[in-house]
Amino acid sequence: MALGKKFKDALFPPTDNEGYDDIEDDAYETSSKQAMSSGNNMILAEPRAYSESQQIADHIKKRNSVIVNLKRVTNDQAKRIIDFLSGTLYALGGQLQRLGNGIYLCTPKNMNVEGRMSDDEDDKKSKNKIEDEMDF
Repeated sequence: MALGKKFKDALFPPTDNEGYDDIEDDAYETSSKQAMSSGNNMILAEPRAYSESQQIADHIKKRNSVIVNLKRVTNDQAKRIIDFLSGTLYALGGQLQRLGNGIYLCTPKNMNVEGRMSDDEDDKKSKNKIEDEMDF
């Protein structure tokens, strides 16, 4: 039967998209699976308990960057989660960067982050220091 199809395609080539839909679908599925496994994703995590920190670490192990919002956990749980993720990132050669109050960016070794986020407190301190140094 495959020989008949080849013969038919040789005599009557497919027109437009006829016969090529399956190829495009397969290519799309393959590329999306590769993107999910290759670590090109940004994951947003909002844990509600310490037990969810393992899932966040699994994303980092797959070389995905994770933004962690710790505003829904207690201060003690947030500290434990940060300690756990810090250990994970240290073991994998990644980085932990604070973006804001209770929000952290976890990046694996393959991700480079340039620049820093400044806090309002840092801005106030630097502004006061500059004003103290200047004579008005």
